Amino acid sequence: MRVIALFNLKPEVSPDEYLAFARELDLPTVNALPSIDAFRVFRSTGLLFSDGAPPYSHIEIIDINDMDQFGRDASSETMQAIAAKFQAMADVIFIPTEEITA
Repeated sequence: MRVIALFNLKPEVSPDEYLAFARELDLPTVNALPSIDAFRVFRSTGLLFSDGAPPYSHIEIIDINDMDQFGRDASSETMQAIAAKFQAMADVIFIPTEEITA
């Protein structure tokens, strides 16, 4: 399953503060979980063919290989602490997806 997370940093959180959290804690920890095939974070750079601002400043792509294992991984003390820190930094929505194939 692929989960897409769209989020904006809270006003009191600097982009540098979030970047340090993502690089030093979030990315390496989540990518090491047995239930994760890949976890990537992106910063929005604009809207294609528009001068408007994107509605979200950041996007996460989370590829989960086993939802039962992910539930166990996410409930660990380490992941609960990371999730709490992330929730304090960002207003986020998580969207589970299903690929459409021909």
